[in-house]
Amino acid sequence: MDIGSFEGQMHSRCVQRRVSAPTDAAGAFNESGNQDICLVIVPSTTSLCCQFVSIPSGFFVLYQRWYQNQGELTPGFKACWPFWFRVSHVVNAATITYSAPSRQVPTADNVMIDINLSLTFNIGPSTEDAESFVYLLGCTRFDEFLAAEVEEGIRGLVYSVTHDRVNDLREEFAQNMLASLSAKFRPFGVQIKNVKVTETRLPRILAESLEQTTTFRTRISEVAKKHENTIRVLQDEASQELEQVLRVNSRRKQDLLAQCTRYEIEHKEIIDEMVGQARVQEMESKSKMDVLVTQAKGNLEVATAEGQKEAEEIKRKMQIATQKRKVEVDQAANTIRLESEGVVAKADNDAEALKATAKAEDLSTPGLKEKRKYTLEWQRLHILEALAKDGRRFVTGDLGKALLKDMVPTGDGMLKK
Repeated sequence: MDIGSFEGQMHSRCVQRRVSAPTDAAGAFNESGNQDICLVIVPSTTSLCCQFVSIPSGFFVLYQRWYQNQGELTPGFKACWPFWFRVSHVVNAATITYSAPSRQVPTADNVMIDINLSLTFNIGPSTEDAESFVYLLGCTRFDEFLAAEVEEGIRGLVYSVTHDRVNDLREEFAQNMLASLSAKFRPFGVQIKNVKVTETRLPRILAESLEQTTTFRTRISEVAKKHENTIRVLQDEASQELEQVLRVNSRRKQDLLAQCTRYEIEHKEIIDEMVGQARVQEMESKSKMDVLVTQAKGNLEVATAEGQKEAEEIKRKMQIATQKRKVEVDQAANTIRLESEGVVAKADNDAEALKATAKAEDLSTPGLKEKRKYTLEWQRLHILEALAKDGRRFVTGDLGKALLKDMVPTGDGMLKK
């Protein structure tokens, strides 16, 4: 790729210059007339032990103490500045426009084109960015790095497309280049703000061929317009014929609608006549229904009177039967009440008898105690007899002792039992 002129526009170059004093920075930065872009100036050192220095504003002014970086120096006049302090670098903080025209760049279909790229950048916005640019990269390496990245980006993009799509990729290329350059130069304190493809040019013969292609396309467009006009004329004639057919059909439609209207009128007359007949029949039916309703009301009144008469007779019979049953129930209730009183008197007498019996048993309790002991002893002996009949048993422990004691009781035990 030829990094040179592009129709009178030169490839930009980033440089660093030396000046006699920091106040000369503005003139060095604003100098124009060539392709050099001054990004950093280095003021000359002095051998005086005490010096007077004016620090300009609007730039990143870095100073050193015994050649060791001390950061940014505030603008203003420095009186009696010792010699171990020195202004090391003045960095341009303005936005810089960098032009990178390139010639004979091959496309995917091996067509050599000329392309011009313009990008804007600045150093900053902080003092740390200016220090990174000066001490980590420098103007010379930045210029080489930027030129190489731009060249690689242009070559890679143009080689990925054919010649007829170069102009269509301006915006896409600019966005891709902006993202790539921003990622690579931001660690060195450089902000890439904008990337723009300002011009692309094809070879003269190819451009003429494309121009002729465009001319033929224009002619084709004119022929197509004439053809469209012819089609439009034919469509208009067809529309007129269609309009005539539509008018004939409209007249036929009107005739049919008139016939339909006449039929609807006749149909309505027939319906009105039938409605009149239906109303007459309805009135006759209502008259018959009124006569039947009147007869039914008379029958209802007669039946109601007879029903009331029968109800009064039934009510009277039921009252007589009720009085009779009431008397019978009262007699039965009196009989039951007398029987209950007799039962109560009998129960009282039985209770007195039980009390007397209980009192007699209470008085004979000491004699019954010996009788109960005797009965229990016989039951115990019957149990032992049953155990002895069933065969041998082997019983040990406390249960065996208790069983043996029960089988061979002592005299005291017998008395106790």
